[in-house]
Amino acid sequence: MNYAADLAQFVEFMHKKKLNAWEQVRPTEIREYLSHLMEQGLERSTISRKIASLRSFYKYLVRHGVVSSNPLIGLQTPKQPKKLPEFMYLREIEELLKIDSSTPRGLRDRAILEVLYGSGLRVSELTGLNLEDIDLERGYLRVYGKGAKERISFLGCTGCRALNDYLQKGRPFFLVRAQDQAEAAVQAVFLNKNGGRLTARSVRRILNSYAEKAALGKNVSPHTLRHSFATHLLEGGADLRVVQELLGHANISTTQIYTHLGREQIKKTYQQTHPRA
Repeated sequence: MNYAADLAQFVEFMHKKKLNAWEQVRPTEIREYLSHLMEQGLERSTISRKIASLRSFYKYLVRHGVVSSNPLIGLQTPKQPKKLPEFMYLREIEELLKIDSSTPRGLRDRAILEVLYGSGLRVSELTGLNLEDIDLERGYLRVYGKGAKERISFLGCTGCRALNDYLQKGRPFFLVRAQDQAEAAVQAVFLNKNGGRLTARSVRRILNSYAEKAALGKNVSPHTLRHSFATHLLEGGADLRVVQELLGHANISTTQIYTHLGREQIKKTYQQTHPRA
């Protein structure tokens, strides 16, 4: 168990410092221990876990009167590096979207992926779409994001064609099986084989199947397409504030992580091509 192992490691450190009681540990020793962990080259997440175990243990000791104070109060642990979102290159998107549209299922699946990538929707926003939320003439989609916040998203010509083809030739095939479905389910844009509203889990399964067929060699999720949507917009010169609105982010800081994608790609190119890199 990690918790026990973390405490055992600190006890070993205490013995080296000739500390024989929990009460003898002061903030100075805690900072030394933190430096000791960092010198070992451990991952920041591992260090944070070890400190969290120790902090929790000292809270227990204080609560039971074993020690008078917690020496970890106010200790700042190493900040976790922001994990850059996974995204796909345009050529990978094109491979993914090579879907046989000669069947109702193919029409539906093509429309799903085109909307996810073309509008940058969350999977919950996609599955929540109703017929009344679509305006294909203007390329508008009314979506409900986190906290039921409403916004207008846009869909380009390619996405609109795919969605229209599905609505005209694919959706009726699923709709005829919806006799026992509630009215709310029948209004859903994307239907399952039984005529009910498609679930987020089903969308992920659909996407995984096409990612495997395309042999992309990476994990692809609906959020990957959302990340790709934002990345490609910024690479094409879109303003960060515009991308924020399209994604439905409440804070610009959430959107700013996508600017790092461009920087990382530039850095990678530099390291691969410059003779002094």
